[in-house]
Amino acid sequence: MLMPAATNKDDLIATTCKEFDKLDLLLSALSQEDATWVPPEEEISIRDLVAHRSHWIGLYFRWYEEGKAGKDVQTPAPGYKWNQLKSYNAQIYQAASSVDWGETLVHFRQQHQVLLAHLQALDDATLYTKHLFPWMNEWTLGRWAEASGSSHYRSAAKYVRKLNKIRHNK
Repeated sequence: MLMPAATNKDDLIATTCKEFDKLDLLLSALSQEDATWVPPEEEISIRDLVAHRSHWIGLYFRWYEEGKAGKDVQTPAPGYKWNQLKSYNAQIYQAASSVDWGETLVHFRQQHQVLLAHLQALDDATLYTKHLFPWMNEWTLGRWAEASGSSHYRSAAKYVRKLNKIRHNK
């Protein structure tokens, strides 16, 4: 079941915190070995996925800052179209593969805190006015933040539970 998107700042902050807390609880229990394990039927580890989520929070901030500065914002990233996400994400996973789990987790938690502070500093009008910046489609800034934050947290938690089940039921 898809969760409805938040429509105001308070709900956005609440869902961001709720989904982060659920994911962070799962991540806190992982060893380096568990976090870096890749089952044969999967392509990425939990560490890779967490690094990916951190990266996408960073992308959100790039879009926002470049939009505020009146620059030509290229989503999802310069040189990539949305239908090229698989190859773009593969680069993120590859870069993550050489980073220690502890470092990855610290960076992810820091990115979440930066996102949360950012959301707290904005008002409802900034977060939920359509077409605030030229780079935006029909989504509001709040929806873009949700896609890079709580929605990603929710799907990551699902992946962590899946890999934990595979690893510990064998």
